[in-house]
Formats: sequence, structure tokens, C-alpha cells
Amino acid sequence: MVRDLSGLPPYQRIAAQIIERIESGELQPGDRVPSVSQIMETEGVSRATAARVPGVLRAEGYATATPGVGTIVTKPKKLTAGADRLAKLQAGAATIGDGERVEILDAVRERASQDVADALGLDVGEEVARRRRRYLDGEGVVTVSTTWIAGAVADQAPEFLEVAPLPKMTFGLIEDRTGRRVTRRRDTVALREIPEDVAGPLEAEAGARTLVVINHYWDQNGEPTEYAVDYLGVGRELSSEYDLD
Repeated sequence: MVRDLSGLPPYQRIAAQIIERIESGELQPGDRVPSVSQIMETEGVSRATAARVPGVLRAEGYATATPGVGTIVTKPKKLTAGADRLAKLQAGAATIGDGERVEILDAVRERASQDVADALGLDVGEEVARRRRRYLDGEGVVTVSTTWIAGAVADQAPEFLEVAPLPKMTFGLIEDRTGRRVTRRRDTVALREIPEDVAGPLEAEAGARTLVVINHYWDQNGEPTEYAVDYLGVGRELSSEYDLD
């Protein structure tokens, strides 16, 4: 789908056109972004307007300034968090991004720790089911994602404990098996040390600090359905964009 750029200010329109060239592969990481002089010549805009374009590209993660070289194309290290995958699922879109793949690391029953028990409304030591995946793209590990559900819910949705992809993810599986539909979520972003059991699949050092996205979900009756913690790959960035109209 071709984006309508006609309503954008000139510098944003030009930046958007360059981003489209990057996304299409016409401009590759390491290539030089058109210079201010080139933009002035090809677009017929003032130097002040052309000079704003590289800043937009850098802010969007599509370019970086290299001393002595100029502004160089990069590709954002995009993260699709679990909560975003829920939105995609509800919209009928693919939950795995282009060039992304998922590995199911394990699916086991265990005893609830304090944080898992608190999140699921259980007592510490109660049985829960845990499922761990990691998402990868062409640049390496995107995130290691761990989801917990109550043991009683896993009894109703045994597929959760199979080491195989869930076509509708955990959200859809729980709704199909129990009728409990996710209607509310809370996302928390924190900087945490990488634990030993996550360091290996994350391909990072235990104890190093990285961004973590913590997701709580509740059903239509206000009861917790699942709890998830996503450890982002080192160097990954998390961003959100909203239409305010």
C-alpha cells in the first residue's frame, strides 16, 4: 500500500520517501543518505528544509551520523512485544514480523515464584505452566519471552505445554478453550539484570542489564489470565507510535 505523503511538511515528506527506499532495499545499511546539497537539488527545497531531513532519519532509527563520512543508512532493530502481538492477532494480522522466526525453548509445569503467584492471583508454590520462546531476525535475538498461566488453565488448554507453535498464541488458545477473552493488559518497561536461565538463549552475559517488558493480562471478568516477561536482545530498542487525531 502506497502511503499518502502529500499532507506532510516538505522535510518530513522527503524523509518518508528515503525511508521507503530503505525499507524496499534500494538503500542498504552502510549506504550514504542523500546529502543536504543533493536533497536541495533533487527536491527543489531550501537548505534549511533539506538540513532537517537527516535528523528525522536518525530519530526514526534509519540513519546514524558517522564522523568524516556523513549520515549512513541503518535499519532499526525492531521489537514486537507480546502485547503488540496480541493487537496483531485481534486485528487478524500475522503475529510474526517479516524476516522474524520463533523457537519454542521449553514448555513445563513448575511451582509459582512470588512474582508469578502475585501476577496470576495464586499462592506461592502453586502449580503453574511456563512456556518460553525466543524470537530472532536477521540481526540475531530479538527477545526471549516467557509466559506463565495457572496450572488449572493449562489443564483446559494442554496445547500450551506442547513444544510447538500456537497458531493463535496463548491469548487465542485460552479464549478458545475456556471462553476467557483478554480485555485488559498492563505493560511495564524496566531495566533488569539478565538471569542465568535467560542469558544462554538471549546470547548475552548473565548479570548484564537490558530492557525488559512485563505484561499482565486480565479477562472480561477482571481475572488474570497470563503473565509474561520479555527480555530484549542487547542493543534492541523499544518504541511505540500512536495516531493522535
